[in-house]
Amino acid sequence: MDDYPFPDPIVDVSAAHEVARDLVVIPNQDVDLVPNIGVIGGSEAVLVVDTGLGLHNGEQVLKFATEYAAGRQLYLTTTHFHPEHAFGAAAFAGAATYLVDSAQATDLASKWDGTIAMFTAIAPPVAQALDGVERPTPSETYDGVRELDLGGRVVQLRPTGRAHSNGDQLIVVPDVSAVFTGDLVETGQFAIFPWFPPHETDVSGIRWIEVMQELVASAPKIVVPGHGSVGDTRLLVDVRDYLIELRDETWVRRDSAVPEETIAAEVRALMIERHPDWRLPEWIERGVGCFCSEH
Repeated sequence: MDDYPFPDPIVDVSAAHEVARDLVVIPNQDVDLVPNIGVIGGSEAVLVVDTGLGLHNGEQVLKFATEYAAGRQLYLTTTHFHPEHAFGAAAFAGAATYLVDSAQATDLASKWDGTIAMFTAIAPPVAQALDGVERPTPSETYDGVRELDLGGRVVQLRPTGRAHSNGDQLIVVPDVSAVFTGDLVETGQFAIFPWFPPHETDVSGIRWIEVMQELVASAPKIVVPGHGSVGDTRLLVDVRDYLIELRDETWVRRDSAVPEETIAAEVRALMIERHPDWRLPEWIERGVGCFCSEH
């Protein structure tokens, strides 16, 4: 694919801004394959959330975080193993302690080569970003909630179990009622369903809805999605309601023995009609495929 009709997937650290006390977001500015990145500070340490795609982006984020930390200890975590979120983590080796939940660590170890191959085939700018990338080695893995004391601020790393991926986790900052969701939540676009059978089938729409129900109930004031603008609990409600819509419209057709191709076409048209301003409608059919497989 010679033509890539999107901006290059480069993290722009100059756009970083504070969304709460000692809590900075480097926004993705609606650039595909660039995530929202967090830098969360306490009196003793700073936690970076996600890295960008590849070593160059990881190095830029590390440089920004090191300057921001001003001598404080550095930690890194990633919301899940997908490349724009975690494939710059090797840049932090020797400079930060890398913490991930055990399911995500398993994804990094078992799916690294296949994911690199799939993403480098997307377009030359993506392949360039991934050139020379190395698989990171987590400093620590954990099951269950990992509380990280940054000094006067405790951040919770909360694995969700299978949803958008096998190893999703939330990063919760209780003192300012903030949460980083990774790709469990996006703003202004259809939910990303990485459903590519038979090779990639970890996503579970049913579990994703359960996670979103719990997130909505927690009612955070600041929601930093994987991609798109920072929001609040209303953003969580929008995503949860969309997933329920997608499930229900898929299942009512599946239960009527309609072919999956017909289901996908009908549901896609309906979802676009209901959400005319949302981006990336190509993920609707992937979501339909996922829900068709679940009971």
